[in-house]
Amino acid sequence: MNVFPPEMSNTTADATAAMTEASQKVEAFAHDTSKTMTEQFDKLTRGFETATAFNKDTMDAMVKSSEIASKAVEGINAEFVGFSKRSFEHGVAAAKDFASARNVSELFQKQADFARSAMDSFVSHSTKLNEMMMSATKSAVEPIGARFSAATEVFKGFTA
Repeated sequence: MNVFPPEMSNTTADATAAMTEASQKVEAFAHDTSKTMTEQFDKLTRGFETATAFNKDTMDAMVKSSEIASKAVEGINAEFVGFSKRSFEHGVAAAKDFASARNVSELFQKQADFARSAMDSFVSHSTKLNEMMMSATKSAVEPIGARFSAATEVFKGFTA
């Protein structure tokens, strides 16, 4: 037996239906929000993992670059010291040769020969040192350049 008039019965049913529909919409909204937040958190976590791996690789590249530069400096230093030693020995030998000159004309000729030889040696050595430095620079910068390329690819991935 229904104690409410028939028009109230419809109102109660309508209100119940509206409440059920609203409840379902709230549940769907909560589910969608939870799903979206989970997806965004997963993306953020993957982004942090990518950044961490990228930074580790960048540090490895910096260490490698430093090692290459250090070895290159050692080689250039050894070459420079060797050239200095040879130049000194060549200068001492030239001085002894100058002392053996029998006249001024012969002394001038020996000085001219020494100057030509010293200049040729200097130019040759300078060229060699320049080539060593260029090669060392190229080798030392290569790992860092690769990281810039990798950074470009990573950022392309973020914008895609």
